[in-house]
Amino acid sequence: MLCSCGSRPDRTGARRPVTPPNERAAALMLAEHAFAPATPGFVGAAVDVPMARPLEEGTRLRHGFLAPRSPGPGLGTVSGPPSPGLEVCIDRMADDLAAAGPVLDGVGDYGVRVALEAGLEGGGPLGLTRRWALAHTLAPVLAAAFANSPTLDGWRSGRQARHRHLPVLRAVADPRRSWAAYVLEQPGPFRGARHDHERPGLDDLARHVEALTPPVAARGHLEIDVADRPPRDGWKVVVAVTAVLLDDPRAAAATEEITAPLAAEAGLWERAARDGLSDPALAVAARECFLQAYGTLARHGTGRDLRDQVAEFTEQYVMRGRCPADDVLERTVRPARR
Repeated sequence: MLCSCGSRPDRTGARRPVTPPNERAAALMLAEHAFAPATPGFVGAAVDVPMARPLEEGTRLRHGFLAPRSPGPGLGTVSGPPSPGLEVCIDRMADDLAAAGPVLDGVGDYGVRVALEAGLEGGGPLGLTRRWALAHTLAPVLAAAFANSPTLDGWRSGRQARHRHLPVLRAVADPRRSWAAYVLEQPGPFRGARHDHERPGLDDLARHVEALTPPVAARGHLEIDVADRPPRDGWKVVVAVTAVLLDDPRAAAATEEITAPLAAEAGLWERAARDGLSDPALAVAARECFLQAYGTLARHGTGRDLRDQVAEFTEQYVMRGRCPADDVLERTVRPARR
């Protein structure tokens, strides 16, 4: 996370303003703070929830927090702490969601975000360079599988439609430079700042970074924000599948092979948001990835309930080339056409 201090002491101990960074300095700072290298293993999650009553301020829960979420009243996010392993993360999140009070199930602009360690320096199986690339090629597959924010014109995911023009993987190979370039390209404080006195300070830059919601973000750790919230406890499937496909070396290698060809597919983010798993390329990749995820959970001895939930979602949706949004569209759009 970028330092938010706005001044620093000089040799006399007095405070003097820090010169606002120019674009080159900002790029260097963003690259420096993009990743805190660490061995994969800790897992965090955040689940957006439609609340039965408006939420005005954050609430401390047993493990994490319930905080209001923009853009409107009645929306909240339950955020869990980094947890040592998948099942601990899910147990803590389940506790906190239960403690959050009356939470309504529903379809809308609600997501599930998964936080994983950045990985190690270098390019090995657990290296952050490979994890960064894999997270990006896997992201549209997960977005298509978990699409559940349908629009009136039949798109499966209104949340992911905002990413329709994104490439699957940027041409910049260095993940630190890739993240810095992405941040500075987005509308914000550095766009249009032509003079030194117009340049944003560190606080402005930090707020700009925090406000960005790309599918994959570098926030010291990897943040993967590609899944609409599935019905009921389907958030557990999102966390489980995402975590095992990236954190288990054997599963990651298989997923890398499955998803690498998708980087060359044209308009894949648009296809994921509009078509979900009715897109043939995404459907094939999703079937292989979800089967890989289930096998990895079984190999790790993961609890039966979680494995059954992954198996049920895989059978109900992925193996049939469907996503949760298809259920909603069948209930709302098709009857209206009769």
